[in-house]
Amino acid sequence: MRLEKLRQSLAEENLDAILVSGADNRRYLSGFTGSAGHLLISPDRAVLATDFRYYEQVGREAGAFELARITTTMAALLPELLAEGGIRRLGFESEYMTVSELQTLNKATDGVEWVPLKETVARLRAIKDEAEIELLRRSAALNDEALDHLTRTIRPGMTEREAAWEIEAYMRGHGASKVAFDLIVAAGPNGALPHARPGDRVIEEGQPVVVDMGCVLDGYCSDMTRTFCLGEPSAHYLEVWQIVLRAQEAALHAVRAGLSGVAADAAARDVIEAAGYGEQFGHGTGHGVGLAVHEKPRAGRLSEDTLQAGMSLTVEPGIYLPGQFGVRIEDLVIVREDGIENLTGSPKAPVLG
Repeated sequence: MRLEKLRQSLAEENLDAILVSGADNRRYLSGFTGSAGHLLISPDRAVLATDFRYYEQVGREAGAFELARITTTMAALLPELLAEGGIRRLGFESEYMTVSELQTLNKATDGVEWVPLKETVARLRAIKDEAEIELLRRSAALNDEALDHLTRTIRPGMTEREAAWEIEAYMRGHGASKVAFDLIVAAGPNGALPHARPGDRVIEEGQPVVVDMGCVLDGYCSDMTRTFCLGEPSAHYLEVWQIVLRAQEAALHAVRAGLSGVAADAAARDVIEAAGYGEQFGHGTGHGVGLAVHEKPRAGRLSEDTLQAGMSLTVEPGIYLPGQFGVRIEDLVIVREDGIENLTGSPKAPVLG
């Protein structure tokens, strides 16, 4: 089914074939998890070109693909593959191929027109099938479990780095292959950095902590953020936390098939702007999650996407006050015709305990 949809795109673009180079796109189309290789897909042929390290792996993971052995370089192999298929007009993933790589391959394939494509496979990946949604459910469930573990172990005096390791160790110990991104545990003023990295800052009593976390389970990512305080919080923090929660609830209520990414973002942003914190919310409201933790669609002021049933989307408004603290609350949802399925089950509370 995935190859059939891609081949429809080939016909629409008047292409003889497409060369797929992005690792996640290779896996999505073929099942191949190796770190090197290219897919050459035409209307009547599906070829996976890779080197000696992965010959046997191709047979195990991508049995529907013909193996093309790279014994020297892809530039040496590709002309033969294109000639065999009579391929003269070849699409390539412009976001994954460097200028240098393109120049080398173009020089080796005299007479072939190289056509840059953008997000051709990404658009297919954006709409998840039910098997993928189940994998996302399982990854999100493990993410919930890891947060529950953290809430039972975190304490004043622990460093951000120590708290982050509690999360990662739990994830890996319960089946995750890795974390989905560099985990964020940001205490106090560090929480005002949307992509802070855990360091040696000590988590103090009464200090807000932003925890943004996700794991990779069976290839699929999860993503969630919670902000909480250990001990008695300030009134200002409680006020900001409630604004962010209302913004997230507004977006969760608005999201459904047919809504634009701009409108999904506005549902949350309007609440924050009305409360006087618009300048302190500088990122988009959400993004898709799948084999990659950031993929289509996007919910933001510049989004060109329209939400469709089966898409995944994070909903993660935030307010960031430099020198003080930050608050972000994030759930991972599946877009449905009449609303959402929320995959994130962790409770939301401004104070832990």
